[in-house]
Amino acid sequence: MHHVVIPEINSAAIWRDKARAFLGAGTPPDHILWGETTIAPDLFATPAHSPQGGPVSVPRSFISLAEKVVWHSDPERFARLYSFLWRLRDAPHLMSDRGDADLARLRQMEKNVRRCQHKMKAFVRFREIRFERANRRSFAAWFEPTHNTVEPTADFFARRFADMDWRILTPKTSAIFEGGTLTFTQGQPKPDLPEDASEALWITYFRNIFNPARLKPRAMQSEMPKKYWKNMPEADAIPELIATAPARAREMARAAPTLPPRHMAGAQAQLASCASAWDGPSSALSSAITACTRCPLHRNATQTVLGEGPVDADLMIVGEQPGDMEDLHGTPFIGPAGQLFDRLAQAAALDRRAAYVTNAVKHFKFKPQGRRRIHQRPNSSEINHCKWWLEAELAQVRPKLILALGATAAQALTGNGAALMSRRGTVEKTPTGQPVLITLHPSYILRQTDPKASAAAETLLVQDLKAAMAMLA
Repeated sequence: MHHVVIPEINSAAIWRDKARAFLGAGTPPDHILWGETTIAPDLFATPAHSPQGGPVSVPRSFISLAEKVVWHSDPERFARLYSFLWRLRDAPHLMSDRGDADLARLRQMEKNVRRCQHKMKAFVRFREIRFERANRRSFAAWFEPTHNTVEPTADFFARRFADMDWRILTPKTSAIFEGGTLTFTQGQPKPDLPEDASEALWITYFRNIFNPARLKPRAMQSEMPKKYWKNMPEADAIPELIATAPARAREMARAAPTLPPRHMAGAQAQLASCASAWDGPSSALSSAITACTRCPLHRNATQTVLGEGPVDADLMIVGEQPGDMEDLHGTPFIGPAGQLFDRLAQAAALDRRAAYVTNAVKHFKFKPQGRRRIHQRPNSSEINHCKWWLEAELAQVRPKLILALGATAAQALTGNGAALMSRRGTVEKTPTGQPVLITLHPSYILRQTDPKASAAAETLLVQDLKAAMAMLA
């Protein structure tokens, strides 16, 4: 039986070397008695010498696991690690076996060590100590970790407080950082540390960030266990803060502002800008639309293209947006699509002059290509911004029927521009209840390259125009 003593300082490196040597020599776990310097040696065990063995291969994931578990407070940690390592020789896949009881125990120990390290980073409280002729400020802290986490966590403090000397004293291992050099010594009894003038300021800060309305004592004690409170100056204020939390929360509710916060006011203003709120006189509507800058389309368009027709028309015809010719002349539906619509309207006995004709979007959206301006379909944001004016036109004209030409018009009027072909020829409603007959846009017909498809689309549009006339008869 081999008796291996692992000291409290540098435990990880020493255990790793010993375990690698025993594994290379083929020494089974039941031939090794692992212990700490604080544990009395076994009566029948003999001191172990590092055996000579061949090279061994250890999964990298196990190395990461062992580097945490060796700092656990369980006296059986070294034996548990070596026993599992012995099993890994023939079954490396065990590192991914979630059902293995030994691995589950080691993973829990690893988690406990990581949690203890986190608590150490959060709850160590330094107090300034003064040394004569010292070149740097010096600080000391007393901490009582659950596990042996001083050594693996000391690098964190060395990086964060590299410009000062400090020492973290614990019952088992103490870390000392002086002149930029980190060393470890045996544990010490709790020292009599001096008062720190900054603690009063820190407690004041802690009191002010304590939110009584979000108090959850169990959750707080889970993150800040009571065992650490005695070494934390702010902990003296916790019982009072908990006891007075309900009254403070009620006072906060009574003192809450009645006006919305600034960011909410901004959000409400933005929401209001997207709603239709035109309430001016009818005579001023055209001028208001012409001066519109609600979306970026006004920057490149030649002019705003207004609707035209009788303001008491029974039929309102809504297209997509102005085209190149409409943008240049300021009149809707005079380009190729408008000319095709006039021809098909004549075939359906629809008098365009008796209808109010407009577009869902009032400015021409295009992409320059040489000397040409290529039509671009308006996006949802542009459609929504221009709904302000379309709804104002609907309120002014009050048509008995609205004819929506194409997906953009359907989206502006009903909120849905999808599946146009399946909806064509049907009557839907605007949010205010006005009937909308969905049909094709003449530009869809012009885009057809197959003469038969073009003729079929013309037939469908004529049918819908006739249906519109029949509804108004």
